[in-house]
Amino acid sequence: MDEDNLYSIGELARRTGVTVKTIRFYSDRDIVAPADRTAAGYRRYAPDAVARLALIRTLRELGLGLDVIRRVVDEELTLSEVAAEHAAALDAQINILRLRRAILTHAASRRHTLEEMELMHQLATLSEAERHRLIDDFLDAVFGGPHSGSSHAAVRQSMTPALPDDPTEEQLTAWVELAELSLDTGFRTDLRRLAEEHLSGDADGHPTAPRPDVVAVTRAVAGGAVASGIAPDSSQADHVVATLTEQCALKFGRRDDAELHQWMLHRLEAASDPRRDRYVHLLAHVNGWPAPEPVAPVLDWAVTALRSRITP
Repeated sequence: MDEDNLYSIGELARRTGVTVKTIRFYSDRDIVAPADRTAAGYRRYAPDAVARLALIRTLRELGLGLDVIRRVVDEELTLSEVAAEHAAALDAQINILRLRRAILTHAASRRHTLEEMELMHQLATLSEAERHRLIDDFLDAVFGGPHSGSSHAAVRQSMTPALPDDPTEEQLTAWVELAELSLDTGFRTDLRRLAEEHLSGDADGHPTAPRPDVVAVTRAVAGGAVASGIAPDSSQADHVVATLTEQCALKFGRRDDAELHQWMLHRLEAASDPRRDRYVHLLAHVNGWPAPEPVAPVLDWAVTALRSRITP
């Protein structure tokens, strides 16, 4: 080999702007191997080492590891293949950082206790698989475990948040609040009770079809009165309340009497939880669904209307 066409490690460093120490590091790992050595053992590099070092520096600045860089410079991988893999990895990192930013923004928006800040920290460090497990655990607590192929499964699916691959900042923020809400033990217990009341079972206790829902009947009958601004304890509400109790008596196969009214009052008070409306609102935001009408105002109206007409 023509010695005049070879560079010493110092000359190569001057031509490339890469330090001698770094070139020696790459040489020791056979990423930029010397073309020859002098009789005294000094490394000598071929002219193509200049281009190799320029490529290596670019790839390192992009964040690629040495193993990948070695495969690129040895032409085992094409630059387009590496770029595609690296872009996918960066996308995953960006999504994690965006979620962590949403969590920190949520934490900064209000005063948190030490326990709540610890929860925020835990949410910020969850992997995608762990985030899915968090929601699955919440839904298992509400529905008593997964019940594939049943009415439980349909209702469960309707309550499952699914962040898109490229969520907006608003969707990320909504998911954070929803995740925090799903960890509320009292909220889990209340939803569990409502789910048990809503879903019936066969003789062996297996879930079958949903029972008629007093909440749905109330929304259908009293929603118009609430929208019209009719006071629940006014004479104008008498006909609405009578229709509501009559419809519930028919739906549930009961007599339209004081016992039914007390039962309705109990069910509606249990269902009138602002956390339920908030969960549904956040769920719609995360999943990109139309924003639902809040149910709490109608339930509160019906509770007040029934209570004002029940004889002490």
